[in-house]
Amino acid sequence: MSELSHETGRQVGVLLNRKGQVEYVMVGNAKQIEMPDFGRARVSKDRFRGLRCVHTHLQGEKLTQDDLTDLALLRLDLMSIVQVDAKTGLPGMVYSAHLVPMSAKEVDESVDDTASEPYQFLEPNIPSQLDTDFLQLITSLEAEMARVSESARIRSTGRERAILVGVTTGDIDEERESMTELEELTVSADVTVVDSFIQRRPQIDPRTVLGRGKLDDLLVRSMRLGADLLIFDTELSPAQVRSLSDATELKVIDRPQLILDIFAQRAQSREGKLQVELAQLKYLLPRLVIGQNSAFSRLAGGIGGRGPGETKLETDRRRVRDRIAQLERQVDALGRQRQERRKNRLQKHLPIISLVGYTNAGKSTLLNALTQSEVFAQKKMFATLDPTSRRLRLPYEQEVIINDTVGFIRDLPDALVSAFRATLEEISDSSLLVHVVDASNPRVLQQIASVDHILEELELNKIPQIIAFNKADLLGESEITALQREINSDIDSVAVSATEKATLRPLTELIGNRIGRMLTDAAMLPMTGVYAEANG
Repeated sequence: MSELSHETGRQVGVLLNRKGQVEYVMVGNAKQIEMPDFGRARVSKDRFRGLRCVHTHLQGEKLTQDDLTDLALLRLDLMSIVQVDAKTGLPGMVYSAHLVPMSAKEVDESVDDTASEPYQFLEPNIPSQLDTDFLQLITSLEAEMARVSESARIRSTGRERAILVGVTTGDIDEERESMTELEELTVSADVTVVDSFIQRRPQIDPRTVLGRGKLDDLLVRSMRLGADLLIFDTELSPAQVRSLSDATELKVIDRPQLILDIFAQRAQSREGKLQVELAQLKYLLPRLVIGQNSAFSRLAGGIGGRGPGETKLETDRRRVRDRIAQLERQVDALGRQRQERRKNRLQKHLPIISLVGYTNAGKSTLLNALTQSEVFAQKKMFATLDPTSRRLRLPYEQEVIINDTVGFIRDLPDALVSAFRATLEEISDSSLLVHVVDASNPRVLQQIASVDHILEELELNKIPQIIAFNKADLLGESEITALQREINSDIDSVAVSATEKATLRPLTELIGNRIGRMLTDAAMLPMTGVYAEANG
């Protein structure tokens, strides 16, 4: 190998199996060598590939980062390079490295940037002095990998393991806040977060988002941590999804897909399930791309269907469009039924109060506390998808209908907003919005701004609003006062704790006063459902 490499001026290499037989021969250029394409041949997480690479270096280099990346991504048994003497062509020093199994602690916890390297280097030596028992080394490494892998499987209880990826061209602190929220979303989807990182770039890579070098580092990291999927804190384009899927066997999803998946898990009613499926298909349609062999797949013709027919991609797109049209008809029909129910409520001249706010702010818990109901409430994002209505008797014998609505979140997928528009129309008939805020959340002001932005997009910002600072029991009085000073002074606010009923009296009195004023201002006109007109 050294002689051939010296004569040709190219790196030469072989891949050897564990019996010492040559499986592949590779020839590169003077600076690098390219590994064969193993396709989608999977390797067990507790085993190596069963091949070790030996190749030459012509310029006196030791193991390069490319060598180590190939070692990790291909899960090779060993990576060895032989330095070739530039004058004589004789072999010089041999440098070798192998992968290191993770410790149980590293598998359990996120690994920070100071974690140990995934490689271990053998003592360099000349070929005649190499005396490592290679088979014994590999056997012991695989035994340790199997032990750690089994231990991790027992502890993970079957949940998927994810690495969160944030890429930004702007403020790094703002991206950190977004990543914290992404982690909350991931946990709400019953996925274990094993690691996360943020990369700041001058511009987003149009193909791989991260850039090729950082992507290789990420794939090595995911291999060590036993990750099953990568979750990006941004919306991926179809080209980016395709490039990332070509680079790794891991499942790759983005923030909108994660939110859609959570909605799919939470949907209980027929209407909720239809709306979620509609949102998923609308998101999927532009991301249907040509896969392997799909451009020349079977024609959908046959007897009575002669002509060019359709490719598989065109067929898939047509079927998705047909299903979207069918779902939209069903959702519209359910929306008309909901409208009829709303008309019946309006005919009873009962004011409607809607609880709106960021997801996981405590809206359902507050509804239960106010109405002595047992609506499903859980400390998870998007625990409520289907709107719930209950009657509430306010002080001074006033009676209203109070609605619990789906929570908002920033960067809510457009497809989801569109699909749930019929549900969100429940809010449009409200006499008053109670904006429920998690006062204990460190991102409370950003969440208030996000909800206000979504209400404005839905043209619901004209409805009168009050703010309920929920979870106030977790803050001091001075902190609540500071928050109230930060918000719009034209909006009334009150501090409550949905788990402490004694704190709810000021909220019900504030609602009663606002409703009473509206009725007076409207001069007792019949309820229209939209109080903007009554208020001039």
